[in-house]
Amino acid sequence: MTRRLLAFGEIMLRLSPPGRELLLQTPRLDVWVAGAEANVATQLARLGHDVRIASRVPDNDLGRAAITTLRGHGVDTGGIQHGGERMGLYFVSSGAGLRATEVLYDRAWSSFAEAPVESWDWDALLAGVTRLHLAGITPALGRGPADSALAAVEAASARGVAISFDGNWRGKLWARWDGDPRRILSGIVAHADLLFGNHRDIALLLGRDDFAGEGADRRRAASEAAFAAFPRLRMIASTARTVEHVDLHHLAARIDTREAAVQTEPVVLAGIIDRIGGGDAFAAGVLHAIERGRGIEEAARIGLALAALKHALPGDAALFRQADLDAYLAGGLDVRR
Repeated sequence: MTRRLLAFGEIMLRLSPPGRELLLQTPRLDVWVAGAEANVATQLARLGHDVRIASRVPDNDLGRAAITTLRGHGVDTGGIQHGGERMGLYFVSSGAGLRATEVLYDRAWSSFAEAPVESWDWDALLAGVTRLHLAGITPALGRGPADSALAAVEAASARGVAISFDGNWRGKLWARWDGDPRRILSGIVAHADLLFGNHRDIALLLGRDDFAGEGADRRRAASEAAFAAFPRLRMIASTARTVEHVDLHHLAARIDTREAAVQTEPVVLAGIIDRIGGGDAFAAGVLHAIERGRGIEEAARIGLALAALKHALPGDAALFRQADLDAYLAGGLDVRR
């Protein structure tokens, strides 16, 4: 059976000063199409999946350029509406040494954030879809997007569509309005079978942070609490990161199910080019494995591989093909001729 994935969320533009410059240190900016769900859709499409994105962009050169870029990567853009007046933007200044990477949002009143809840035709958007993917950034944008995200998962759940949800906590966005993150996010996760998030995300959802143990034991305790609270939840995928300095990280992956758990050994990420989008690459890798019928050990390994590869690529989205993934997993770091 052909499986189709639908990603729902805001498509943005990311603007970054070249190299390691500060924002507007010189009057130049590099531009990439961005957005958590768009990143996942892009990487899945490049791995051969049938994936569509539902979003809304303004009918101007910025919106059209974003659509053209996504379509060029193989994403079905038929679910993108035109409307509103502005494209959501965000700025990323890459860190160096002991100076951290910094993010500045400029996405208030964007085309997507202002989309009416009733503008989404879920009967049409979910036709033939086997999995819906969305992230916690969407409900963080305001009451309208939060209501739209809940309507999306309710519609998908009613149709028997599997749902994956990436917590993607964004405190700066939630602080802009009087939403109730715990109530809203819990209402969405209640419909999901797959959650991307760690013990801190689970602590927010459950309103508690008293999970016993440290490290892997603490993560398992948090996962068991989440499974108890959300009967539909079947899998929780997460990463654990240790940062020595901006260019040297250690990253491991973990997947918990109700019956078992696997955790990889950490990989060393040295000479990092760009860590932004690494979590989206991880989510795409796990989904790639699951949609191909792989087990949780393979899913953790593939998710970690794509996350690691993303750290070596500038921009928001991972853009790797199956051959790139296979070469990494085989340990091939020599020149490919």
